[in-house]
Amino acid sequence: MTLQTLEKSIQNQTLVFTNQRALFWQEQKAVIISDLHIGKTAYFRKNGIPIPSDILEKDLTRLSILIENFSAEQLLIVGDFLHAGKNKDFELFEEWRSKNSSLKIILIKGNHDIHKADFLKHLDITIVDNSLKLEPFTFIHEPLDSENDFSISGHLHPGVTVKLERRKTVRLPCFRVSDNQLILPAFSEFTGLDTKSCENLECIAFTEDLIFEL
Repeated sequence: MTLQTLEKSIQNQTLVFTNQRALFWQEQKAVIISDLHIGKTAYFRKNGIPIPSDILEKDLTRLSILIENFSAEQLLIVGDFLHAGKNKDFELFEEWRSKNSSLKIILIKGNHDIHKADFLKHLDITIVDNSLKLEPFTFIHEPLDSENDFSISGHLHPGVTVKLERRKTVRLPCFRVSDNQLILPAFSEFTGLDTKSCENLECIAFTEDLIFEL
């Protein structure tokens, strides 16, 4: 894994964008992700769809490296932590959590997080139902377009189509940034991309080895 970063000041806070589908909030020592979708790959395999069994394992390894690299003290998950109930993927996260027991985890619930709080109680995760206000940001799963708040969201799995030579194109995941919101890429690599136009938005796209502004 090659970690590349791009640092920006937003709302007088230092945010570090990474090519590993995560954001780091320096002042809060927090890694911020969205759309981990734990259980999705195991659910697909259970229903006969041939999905590689190591996707979540790679996602969690990537998360561990990010936490260690930034010396993060907390993890903010901006929705869609879970995709299914208890299965092999969930057990894998339980094991990961036991190795990172000192890490504070806050989950702002998304549309897939329909399980009761007791379901995650043993994982010591603070669960927030709708939105979380941590000045100067509002964390909410589905993008909020408000003139009064700067929101950090997920849900859309944003991507961008980049033109290459000889009329070729490539679709890349990205962060979308405007004057009042920041939309995170899906942390799970097993997701699609919404490649709607980035017109009037700043797009920060990335590959396995690069991160760059468009």
